[in-house]
Amino acid sequence: MSDNRWSANRRTFVKTAGAGGVVALAGCSGGGDGSDGSDGSDGSDGSDGSDGSDGGTAGDSDGSPTEVTWVMNPAQEEIDIQVQYQPLFEYIESEVDVEILEQPTASYSGTAQELRRAAEGDRVFADTSPGAVAQIPEEIDVTGMRVAYGAEKYFSLITTTADSGIEELADLEGEVVASAAPTSVSGTLFPLLMLRNAGLDIGNAPAGSPEDFELRTSDHTTAREQLIQDDRIAAAGTGAFSTASHVPQEQFDEMSQDFVDISAEYDGAGERDPELQLLAVSDPIPRAPIVSNAAWEESVKDEIRQVMIDAPKEAFQHDSLADIAEALNIDPALLEMEESELSEAELEDVELVEDHELWFSGVVEATVEDFDPVAELGQELGLDWGDL
Repeated sequence: MSDNRWSANRRTFVKTAGAGGVVALAGCSGGGDGSDGSDGSDGSDGSDGSDGSDGGTAGDSDGSPTEVTWVMNPAQEEIDIQVQYQPLFEYIESEVDVEILEQPTASYSGTAQELRRAAEGDRVFADTSPGAVAQIPEEIDVTGMRVAYGAEKYFSLITTTADSGIEELADLEGEVVASAAPTSVSGTLFPLLMLRNAGLDIGNAPAGSPEDFELRTSDHTTAREQLIQDDRIAAAGTGAFSTASHVPQEQFDEMSQDFVDISAEYDGAGERDPELQLLAVSDPIPRAPIVSNAAWEESVKDEIRQVMIDAPKEAFQHDSLADIAEALNIDPALLEMEESELSEAELEDVELVEDHELWFSGVVEATVEDFDPVAELGQELGLDWGDL
């Protein structure tokens, strides 16, 4: 897309103010993992929304854009989510007369707390885990489900290192397992379910400690890196977006046809070192929602919702990887070099730039029923969502 396609104001901000370094927030997602109220069944079709031709119909009475807070946290620790979300925010601001005020949080629990605090009339959107639909149903409306390259489902994985000697989940008895945040659906809750189904006693985790193994929660990236770098960690539970690139495709071919058929991560499986060994793949999980404050009823809320659902794929794409590199203070010239020419640190920088592309490529209509599998997961684990 060209710079005049939509507002360049936010892009300029990212390159100047936002380029001071990656925001180190310990989040989790679905994607995202991830990246995930009300069922949103008011069903607004956005027919009173702006078509973007006049800059949108929203705006305060003084002529200034309507300010809308977007609560956000990254699926992976090293992601500067404000950089990652720039294309979508620029597009929304170009189509509706609003200004998106980013409010990063450190975890999905932090995001849920912000949504609980939202009062009547507070203009709040949030990207969050699928678990939020079960966790705070009275406080949120489901705006839509994020989809990645046509895939409305994603997966949780449990992996180990190639030389760990761990052959199956039952071998993790007495071992240390790393995972994402306690409320991460793909990074902790589904791994716990898979471990329990393998015969391990998970105790009252994630609220407490498992009986048959030690669980160390953090975020998707940290769990993966602990597995790779710390010999004391026997396995890691993460969203597939964090670890699938380290698992050869043939392992997925043998273990999960659903993953092969559905997962947006399958094509890139096995492309990164070091190689990890696949121990388990979850059933398909509904992708993370975008939600809003249920107590907010202005028409601009429906305008923004419809703009996201109708948005072209370009609205979810950065102009170029070079733009991302500049925002992260990484030399864009590295992107033009062959992998064999890069040092290990430079290769990590290139991968970091690639990881800052927005992980979802669209938003589709969704209701609370779409997230029933997550509520059922909670029932199977005996969770009290209100305590998480």
